[in-house]
Amino acid sequence: MTVHPFIGAENRSGHNVKRACELLKVSRAAFYARRTGKPGPRAVRDAELTGQIAAVHQYSRGTYGAPRIHAALQRKGAGCARRRVARLMRATGLQGRRRRRRHLTTIPDPRTVFRPDLAFGTSPRSPR
Repeated sequence: MTVHPFIGAENRSGHNVKRACELLKVSRAAFYARRTGKPGPRAVRDAELTGQIAAVHQYSRGTYGAPRIHAALQRKGAGCARRRVARLMRATGLQGRRRRRRHLTTIPDPRTVFRPDLAFGTSPRSPR
């Protein structure tokens, strides 16, 4: 939980910001930096990557997941980690298609009698 809105409310009601920051163990520099509203460098980079991820996901017609999107971004020169791509995809609600489950086509009958394969030399036509 962030304490910056509380410090701002204390400041508006006429209390000292320095004292409120000391009590809540927050630096005054962090409080004033947060007040400016500018996103940090990580948030800016995440926004750029989210746009690139959405473009690659749309290009793949919604089939690519995080590993393939990460590989496509690496080929384009956008250096980032696979887990970062996965986190940003989760945050934006993007998912890749999953492979379908393989269906069994033949189900063996458990009541049938087991017949061993004929080994070499045991055929009825082979000379002994």
